[in-house]
Amino acid sequence: MACDSGHRWRLILHFLQMTLLLFFLCPPTEPAPWDSDSSSGPGEGCEGFQVDVCGVCAGDGSSCELFNGTIFLSVLSVRYHKILDIPSGALRIKIQETHKTRNYLALSMATGESVINGDWVIDRPGQFYAAGTQFTYKRPNEIRSRAGESITAPGPTNQELNLFVIYQQPDAAVYYEYILPKHTNTHSDAYSYSSVLPLVESHGIFPDSENSVGENSLSSFHPNQVPSDSVTLEPVPLYSWMAMATTPCSTTCGTGNRQVLFGCVERATQTTVLEDLCSSITHPGPQVEECQSQPCPAFWDVGEWSECSKTCGPGFQYRQVICRQTQGQHGSSTVVVANSMCDDTEMPDTTSVCQLKICSEWQIRSEWTECSVPCGVGQRSREVVCVDNLGDIVSDEECNMALRPQDLQNCDKGVCASSWFYSLWSERCSADCAEGSRSRSVVCLMSQSNSLPLDDCDDEDKPDELMQCDLGPCTQRLEWYTGPWGQCSSECGNGTQSRGVVCVVQNGGHLEVTSDDLCSHLPRPPTAQSCYLKSCAAQWFMTEWSSCSRSCEGGFRVREVRCLRDDLTSSHDCDPALEPAKQEKCNTHICTLQIDESCRDMYYNCVVVVQARLCVYSYYRTTCCASCSRVIQRDSLHTIR
Repeated sequence: MACDSGHRWRLILHFLQMTLLLFFLCPPTEPAPWDSDSSSGPGEGCEGFQVDVCGVCAGDGSSCELFNGTIFLSVLSVRYHKILDIPSGALRIKIQETHKTRNYLALSMATGESVINGDWVIDRPGQFYAAGTQFTYKRPNEIRSRAGESITAPGPTNQELNLFVIYQQPDAAVYYEYILPKHTNTHSDAYSYSSVLPLVESHGIFPDSENSVGENSLSSFHPNQVPSDSVTLEPVPLYSWMAMATTPCSTTCGTGNRQVLFGCVERATQTTVLEDLCSSITHPGPQVEECQSQPCPAFWDVGEWSECSKTCGPGFQYRQVICRQTQGQHGSSTVVVANSMCDDTEMPDTTSVCQLKICSEWQIRSEWTECSVPCGVGQRSREVVCVDNLGDIVSDEECNMALRPQDLQNCDKGVCASSWFYSLWSERCSADCAEGSRSRSVVCLMSQSNSLPLDDCDDEDKPDELMQCDLGPCTQRLEWYTGPWGQCSSECGNGTQSRGVVCVVQNGGHLEVTSDDLCSHLPRPPTAQSCYLKSCAAQWFMTEWSSCSRSCEGGFRVREVRCLRDDLTSSHDCDPALEPAKQEKCNTHICTLQIDESCRDMYYNCVVVVQARLCVYSYYRTTCCASCSRVIQRDSLHTIR
């Protein structure tokens, strides 16, 4: 009976050991709230329960971490500015301008590939697929809308993304928000499993590898199956490796790494022994796990100063100061956080006074001039120049135009009086005989004297401009008499026209034609003048013929022909069929020798002079004139032909 009772307890103990082993080897699992393979979204099918921020039904918000903040943009240069890194695995991404600006949001992959508004190309609002999710880009264009641009995506992303702002307007702000699921630390689970494993193994339920594949192996039993009496349990090793401690974390803040240290323990008592006792058991090897100490303190990220707001004199320059916090393993990334996170340190200045150079100033170089009018309202002026700090005159743009002193000013010399002014009478009468008239000029001017009546000139009081005169009756008076002008000699363009001019004698109102010599002491009127009826169309113009190229037996001569408009500019509108010839033949008569009777040979042996070619000398050309002339003319004819 004692043997049967022992065998029964041994079977019960063996059954409990198998149950514990399967519990640790196969822990129950449940689907992750952000499993991308799930057909339903976060929180779906959660009737009657509240969905937490992570989208888990009846959750407590511990399965994810929310990242959000507002990025304030001060004065930057006009270009792309990177403001946020969105890590891989991000969910519920929301990026929104806090108010409407002229800036643009831009999104790209961490590899540099553009997603929205890249390469200075502004995309239309719509849907964009990238990084394993669909992004919705909105840009309200209503005039009365105050909402800014936005980019949203459900996630999760499978790549890291970079958010940019195409800066064009200061004092803007961008709100961002996304969540990241908290991943289970597999290394810590393995180590906690190892810490309880020796307790289970100490009861002898892990057979050696050599006996684990037999027909009677425990691995072939179901946890709820009672083993038969034929099962034989192998002896269990007395010692095993166990996770004892870890090295310090590699970082003092944020996420780092630490190494797990193993020691040799006695299975039964769990006490540490010498490592040599575990030499027969395979060492687990180096194990590294992530570690998280306190969050890294936020710090101020300071940008570069902008250009000075003034080219001279005191101005201001600005820079962007953002509160950032290091995140990721070994501080691999930073995110923008609220400025309150950086309250431990004083925020650097975002504005600074600057001065590139001393501004130029205005100087008055002269007094006011006299008024431009003797009475009434006029103007006076003075010299105003812009002078730099060295005293040199520079352009007015170097000085502040709003502070420029006046260089022109109205001046009032009092009310002007209007009076009639007239000149002296002309000395000559308009007619040499009989009745004529004398004239003078009469004008209305402003009087410089205020003693005159202050009224405008009255036409009724205007003095006479003509006065009659009579030099007596006309007798034997000679004068030139002109007829009407004739027709113009050209139907278009410039021409001439003429008229008749005769000398007449006037006697008692009668005119008689007389000899032109009697009127020679009087200026003779012109008999011709130029005339112009209308402009001509383009026509051919030509020069005189040039000299003939040969004096006899046919040569040619040339001239230049051009098509010109009425204003003597070149044209192509002339009729080619009417174009005058540019070249013609000339001097077509036969060439003959010109014999001079006075040219004779003075010596009988001039033929020797010719043969000796001595005609090139003037002495022989004179003494042997006839012989040398015949040779010269013969050579000339040969050259012409």
